[in-house]
Amino acid sequence: MTTAESTAADDAENTVWKMTLGVAISDVGPCRKRIQVSVPEADIAHVRTQLIDDYTAKAQVPGFRVGRVPRQLVLVRFRQQLTDELKQRVLVQSLEQLTSEHNIDPINEPDMDVESIDIPDVGDFSYSFEVEVRPDVAIPDYASLTIKRPARAVSDEDIDKYLARMLLEYGLQEETEEPAAAGDYVGVSINFEHNNRVAREMPNLNIRIQRVLRFQDGEIEGFDQLVTGAKVGDVRSGKVTISAESPYVPMRSETLDAKIKIKSVKKFVAATLDAALAERMGFESIDALRTSVRNVLERHVTYRQRQSCRTQLLEQITESANWDLPEELVMKQVENALHREILEMQQAGYTPTEIRAREASLRQRSVSVTRQAMKEHFVLDKIATVENVEVSQGDIDTEISMMAFQAGESARRVRARLEKSGVIENLEAQIRERKAVDIALERAKFEEVALEEELVPALDVEGVDDAICNLMFIRSTSATPTA
Repeated sequence: MTTAESTAADDAENTVWKMTLGVAISDVGPCRKRIQVSVPEADIAHVRTQLIDDYTAKAQVPGFRVGRVPRQLVLVRFRQQLTDELKQRVLVQSLEQLTSEHNIDPINEPDMDVESIDIPDVGDFSYSFEVEVRPDVAIPDYASLTIKRPARAVSDEDIDKYLARMLLEYGLQEETEEPAAAGDYVGVSINFEHNNRVAREMPNLNIRIQRVLRFQDGEIEGFDQLVTGAKVGDVRSGKVTISAESPYVPMRSETLDAKIKIKSVKKFVAATLDAALAERMGFESIDALRTSVRNVLERHVTYRQRQSCRTQLLEQITESANWDLPEELVMKQVENALHREILEMQQAGYTPTEIRAREASLRQRSVSVTRQAMKEHFVLDKIATVENVEVSQGDIDTEISMMAFQAGESARRVRARLEKSGVIENLEAQIRERKAVDIALERAKFEEVALEEELVPALDVEGVDDAICNLMFIRSTSATPTA
């Protein structure tokens, strides 16, 4: 064999065989495409021949040595296995080739019923499916963007306010016969009435009297005025409006009657900050505690600064992102978006009480928040891809260590909880997106402005970790005639 012939033989051996696919792609909705694929009979025959050759070379049949089994016997003995594997090989290869040749960037697995697909013994093979794909995102020149960056110094007054908030977690509740007052705790049962019938009961809630009582899908405004002056046994009536973005569509924006029965009144006795309490909280002294609080509040400033810059950045770079997202996809991602926001607040040092109130608010507008978060995700994902952003195990370990320190837990326990709840992937995505934001912000122009909002705003919301329209409510109202 000549050198030229040898080279040609090597090239032929290294050439990857490709199918001659017929492909038709059409838009069938926001970020959703319908794809029709046709595989010629000759390509199916090629795959079938390779498959039979593989089986013939490896088949183990009594009375025959491996590699010596007659081809016809292989066809008969392994008919079902050959049929199943032929379908698998043709589908896998055609889908991989389709993705690489037609620039399809799927978000999820194709919507395809593989079990119903059969490859014909004679003739071409065709199949079709629908798939959600990433939107076409255009990335602007970061250097052309101007961002207003809010900043402020942490004062001793800020630290005092934060410590007062912390002491709420260490105070005592003492039962009293006196009328309820703002700041007290009340044990209550609440009946939610719809069409003059009790549709949902929350029998055992222990609630601090605040201006707003917020559930995951609605809130009672003026809750403090409603129950102030009430004694054990009293019943107060209020109204609650279900969020316009409640997962239970029939009740969106509906107003319900809330019958609140007072079962107990407890005066709140705030803890006294002294050396003993500081030690109980894990600090050597009050000064060490105040230093830690200062660090937490500085992280609050950084968090708000980052959120403000991120919001401005994303508003500017998503200005042209006028593509729609499929509602189904948005609903799937509601919980992921919520988990991400809660993770960011945990990392920024917010207390469980603050996070609960924020979570309830987020759940009430979860759909619109998620839709915007997903648009931002696609933009940041494109930036991260273009800039070759990677997340290392060290990045994840650092984040978990910070969360563990804030929660007063071991890093191993925090990691186990994140992995069990499936949030660890959210954490990785969050870090990747943050790095993408940092890259864009490094090149943008900044204008320093004062951070006007309070670092420790007055806490006037009590969050309840439950939705009014849960499964029990739905069952109750499904049998209720419409008024």
